Amino acid sequence: MKKILFGILIVGLAAQSCTKVNENVYDKYAANAFYATPAGQQDALASIYGQITGTWGNNYAGRDNCWYDLNEFSSDEQVIPHRNTGDWQLDFAQLYTRTAQPSLGITNNTWIWLNQCIHASNLAISQLTASNAAPASIAEAKVARAWAYYLMIDDFGDVPFYTDNNVNLSTIKQTPKATIYNFIVSELKANVDLLPTTRGGTFYNRFNKYAGYMVLAKVYLNAGVYTGTPQWQACLDACAQVAAGGYTLHPAAPNTASLNGNSYWDLFGDVCPNDETIFALYLTENIVSGNIYSIRSLNTPTGVALMGFAGWNGTVIPSEFYNKFDPSDIRRQQFLVGAQPDGTVYTTDVSSLISPGAAPNEGIRDVKFYPTGIKDASGASNDFPVYRYADVLLMEAECNVRLGNVPAAAPFLNQVRERAGLADIADPTLQNIYDERGFELNMEGHRRQDMIRFGTYLDAHGFVPQGQAYMELFPIPTAQINADPSLKQNPGYTN
Repeated sequence: MKKILFGILIVGLAAQSCTKVNENVYDKYAANAFYATPAGQQDALASIYGQITGTWGNNYAGRDNCWYDLNEFSSDEQVIPHRNTGDWQLDFAQLYTRTAQPSLGITNNTWIWLNQCIHASNLAISQLTASNAAPASIAEAKVARAWAYYLMIDDFGDVPFYTDNNVNLSTIKQTPKATIYNFIVSELKANVDLLPTTRGGTFYNRFNKYAGYMVLAKVYLNAGVYTGTPQWQACLDACAQVAAGGYTLHPAAPNTASLNGNSYWDLFGDVCPNDETIFALYLTENIVSGNIYSIRSLNTPTGVALMGFAGWNGTVIPSEFYNKFDPSDIRRQQFLVGAQPDGTVYTTDVSSLISPGAAPNEGIRDVKFYPTGIKDASGASNDFPVYRYADVLLMEAECNVRLGNVPAAAPFLNQVRERAGLADIADPTLQNIYDERGFELNMEGHRRQDMIRFGTYLDAHGFVPQGQAYMELFPIPTAQINADPSLKQNPGYTN
């Protein structure tokens, strides 16, 4: 259409002379008219998803120094030690050992990124509402905003709350997390049923109805943490809405064409399979962000031997976490320990995290996101599964046990265990479910939240001393308090 209009414009100019410059413009839309069109609505929503995917220091997952690192390295399942060769900043080990200060860059990056997601959602909602866009498009933007606020209160507790960008953020006082929780639930309940039921395709990395209910289930799952009042039955009800989408567990079987030699690992490859994946991040190295997680773990010789390019020799898996896995569990294949084909020997234990730091080959390595697609030493194209059906089954198992209905919990838990090659558990306990969540969902951004909900986050482990209750929230970043002195620091932290 633009080419046709441009041709008409050229003909008109030739006929009327080259001196007439006050021609009408034919290839521009008024804002409201543009956002009323299908293309305009997609453009408004794309700005939100572009912000969610982000890039270095400004993303949910895939790249580093933002939300994923903040939430993963503060848990018990991975850490990057400072190396006695001088490699690696202390930030990651300080998160792990609970010695990070409010000035930590990763914390500030996460705060900024979440607020940018909220800002992008507010803008899209304003544009779409003003243009009387399709209700489904407005609902999608509102669900994305609710998701960002959910992550915000999960990390920081009481935070500035706003739904209109035409405000001075420095004048917005922090709103109690319980109040924001109520807003999140209200927004999700009002909008998820307006979303399309399309699975995959254009909704592979967008909030459809089932992804919306998945967010609601996660919010209800942790309601006791946010408000003091658990919502186990409400979580079960939301899980049932997700399950109605027809999701199944992706099969696990030996397959030389699959990553790590088993079709289970297709879940973490270049494209996450639609049978199990509910919401994913689309990543393509050097084009749309990227995935560094296995490359960040391996050293140079192993990286060259397995992938053809150097690794970063960073992330290791604490031996306490690794030792919980049954040797017959296929999910244990993601870990590299002991002698490797390139001659490297990765030790089980790490002698030091901070000073003097670990020796170069200390620590178990991880290739859950074995590099695939477009890849090089800067990262790979593995997409990131934000939510998948295995999590739904484990939430259903947990909520049933917490409600005292153990027999109903067993089938949900055992579906996940059977796929992994493990025996059924007839009468599962909360400990069984907590452990299974660690086995199944490790490296996917859920562990800190799970540890807090199950009451293990403050426990001492390895190099980590017993924590104090205030540590369940991260500090308000120093840079934000310096910019807005009205912000109140979370208890226990010093600005």
